[in-house]
Amino acid sequence: MTITRFETGARMSGAVVHNGTIYLAGQVGEPGADVTTQTKQVLAEIDRLLALAGSDKTRILSAQIWLADMADFQKMNAVWDAWVPQGNAPARATGESKLAGPEYLVEIIVTAAQA
Repeated sequence: MTITRFETGARMSGAVVHNGTIYLAGQVGEPGADVTTQTKQVLAEIDRLLALAGSDKTRILSAQIWLADMADFQKMNAVWDAWVPQGNAPARATGESKLAGPEYLVEIIVTAAQA
C-alpha cells in the first residue's frame, strides 16, 4: 500500500496518508501568543494540511488536544466549538501536558479520512 507524506523534513512530516486515512503531526501556534490566538492558528493550519492531503474538517475522525494549563480549557473550547462543523464533531480527548517550550499553550493532533 502506498504511503504519501506531505511537508516532510528530517524529523517529521506535516501529514501522512495511508489507506485513505490522514495523520497530522501535532500543530502549534505562534510562540508567545495567547491561547485563543494559538488555537485559531492551529486550527487554520489543520484546515490547510487537510486540504493539502485531500480532505477537510468535516472528515476528522479524532483529535487529541494538549494544553499547557487546563485553566485555558474554556478559552480553547470557545475557539474549537466555533470551528467544528455542527454534526461533524470528532472523537476527542483533551489533557494537560508540558509542551515543547513554555511559549506554546496548545497543541492539536488530528486523524481524518480522505474525501
